[in-house]
Amino acid sequence: MTENIEQLIHKFPLLNNMRQYEPIDWINPEFGEKAEIPFTQAEVFDVAARFKRFAPYLATAFPETQKTNGQLISPLIKIDKMQSRLAGLNDAEIPGNVYLKADSMLPISGSIKSRGGIYEVLKFAEHVATTETNLTYSDDYAILATPEYHKLFADYGIMVGSTGNLGLSIGMAAASFGFKTTVHMSVDARQWKKDMLRANGVTVVEHNDSVSVAIAQGREEAAKDPHTYFIDDEGSKDLFLGYSAAGIEIQKQLADDGIFPDADHPVFVYLPAGVGGSPSGVSFGLQMMMPEGIYPVFAEPTHVPSVTMGMMTHLYDKIAVTDLGIDGKTLADGLAVPRSSKIAGRVMRTLLYGAHTFSDDDIYRYLAMLADTQDIYVEPSAAAGFTAIVPTVNGFKNKAALKNATHVVWATGGKLVPDDEMQKYYDKGRELLDEPQQILAR
Repeated sequence: MTENIEQLIHKFPLLNNMRQYEPIDWINPEFGEKAEIPFTQAEVFDVAARFKRFAPYLATAFPETQKTNGQLISPLIKIDKMQSRLAGLNDAEIPGNVYLKADSMLPISGSIKSRGGIYEVLKFAEHVATTETNLTYSDDYAILATPEYHKLFADYGIMVGSTGNLGLSIGMAAASFGFKTTVHMSVDARQWKKDMLRANGVTVVEHNDSVSVAIAQGREEAAKDPHTYFIDDEGSKDLFLGYSAAGIEIQKQLADDGIFPDADHPVFVYLPAGVGGSPSGVSFGLQMMMPEGIYPVFAEPTHVPSVTMGMMTHLYDKIAVTDLGIDGKTLADGLAVPRSSKIAGRVMRTLLYGAHTFSDDDIYRYLAMLADTQDIYVEPSAAAGFTAIVPTVNGFKNKAALKNATHVVWATGGKLVPDDEMQKYYDKGRELLDEPQQILAR
């Protein structure tokens, strides 16, 4: 790959800006074109049906989900005060309304990974139970929380490689069933996430290397044991589809607020991208449920623009940021993935409106601003979407439609962050905003 880099840069000049760590805005020239997509709307509904079957189990195994009857859903919150501050900080107008899709508040793992990660665990548990016992799809799945099934699941293992939140969601869900669970964690993973996994009986293997190495090691180990199931963040169809069910959820939430996307009422959805699986799955689900007026925008660190680079060049997972001499280092641990997934870019080829890259300082500023204005606390990666709003508004050609625009910032994690850790995030953000202030009570 290295010997072709200069040719690539000549063909795609933005790559030169990227290797200089300059923030870039990229509009996908293929957005909206017709294309063959290897997934269907029916598969999105199948995911939703499986989540519904497992609701009695989740309400039993995770009491925090009882108030939603075992459903894993998050609120859609209008954030007017944040919108005003964001516009003021950037000396820019943000027409329309800004919302936060608070997956940072999702039950169990407190992140978007409660969708895809937990879904794949549920699907595997269902496969084992329906294969090894007389469980049917019509049964009350709360029975899966009994000692009888716990003993059955203990004969199986689940393994994954992760930068943090995916491992946290899979580890906590798999351990609840009784699966022997191992999470290979990259060098970027936060210590508190490792500690939380171990406290839940999960084996954590630490790697002093990137998540790609952690995934490869996990994949290799799992292949040695036919009873160990490997969840592959770089190419899992089930992970991707698990995220897609969010499209059904937010369609209802938008409709409840009188928002029906179309060409004159655009809905921009700003999604942090690491390996690309979760933002791509969400985007696919959104566009299966609302085929007109949805504009997904990915946000990536300037030091790890792997999905944008892969899509721009059409090389997808065949190119890594290190091929361009980019170091892959970021404080946004969930986004520290040097190579995109095998699925994300190819599926999003015509579904992604655009992408924006940002400096780490910006996400700390915005997480502190969100706390100050809305009393909502997220981890650094989860504030990435805020960085893309103003550039997207500035570059959007249909200016007349912007007054009717809806901006949805997808907050991907934060609920389980320990208070002392969140205080550090907030303090760093306040320092960067140059307005020292004590963090509000959470």
